[in-house]
Parts: sequence; structure tokens; C-alpha cells
Amino acid sequence: MNKKRKTARQILSEKPRDVISIGPNDSVLTALRLMAEKDISTVLVLQDDNLAGILSQRDYARKVELAGRNASDTKVCEIMTTQIVYVTPEHTCEQCLALMHARRIRHLPVIESQRVIGVLSNNDVLEELILEDEHLIKGFEHDMLNLTIDTGGCY
Repeated sequence: MNKKRKTARQILSEKPRDVISIGPNDSVLTALRLMAEKDISTVLVLQDDNLAGILSQRDYARKVELAGRNASDTKVCEIMTTQIVYVTPEHTCEQCLALMHARRIRHLPVIESQRVIGVLSNNDVLEELILEDEHLIKGFEHDMLNLTIDTGGCY
């Protein structure tokens, strides 16, 4: 009963969302307002539809607040993460989770033909894996209930 795991493309198609982004020359304060409005903790940084970076609340806390900078005077490009870990639409849930764990990240942009088509959060991936495992367990339980032993008669 080896079920194939869903891909990043399949997860994105089941939970369609807009790609929420900001420009590299926008202020960090503008980015924070967007994150608050959309109730997200990470925003992609796009320059002419190309992924230039990713900005998280953690970046803000460490590179603005702890550094004594001002969010309204700091540009996104000054603090964004530029070494971006991403996946393609064909990556499986397990591959995405392994990558997130190994790199200690919570969001993965999904890129196809050099364009961002979505972002997967660790919650998206974990929820999908749990659902898949629940279906697998139910299948095993069903199979176990249908197992019988024919002992051949009287003793």
C-alpha cells in the first residue's frame, strides 16, 4: 500500500492563494503593515516579477529592532534574505518537509520557469502529510479487520 505523496503543485492547487509580495525598495514598515494586514509572517520580495529575496518577521526583529534601526527608514533590500531556498512544483511533500527541516525555514517559494507560482508554509506541508498518513492508517485498519484465520474445525 505504497501511496504516492502529493507534490507542491497539487497542494497549491488545493489551497489557491495569491502570492503576496513587496518591492526591494519599499520600507520595512510598509512590509510589516502588509504582513499584519494579510496575517502572515513572511513576504516575498519581487523585482520585476523575479524573486529577489524573502523577508520575515525574524529578519525584522534581528536586523532592525535589535540593531537599533528604524523600520520606516530601512529599505526591504537592506535586510531581506537573498539566499533563497525554493522548490519546484514537482517536489513531494516529504521532500519539502525535509528541506524545511534541514534549512530551518518555515516557508518555501515554489518556482516554475523562473516565476513564483506560490509559497508553501510548514503548516501546509505538515497538514498534507498528516492527512495522507491518516488515510494510510485507515486503509491498514480496514485490511486488519478483514483478516480472518480458518482453523479448520473442531478441536
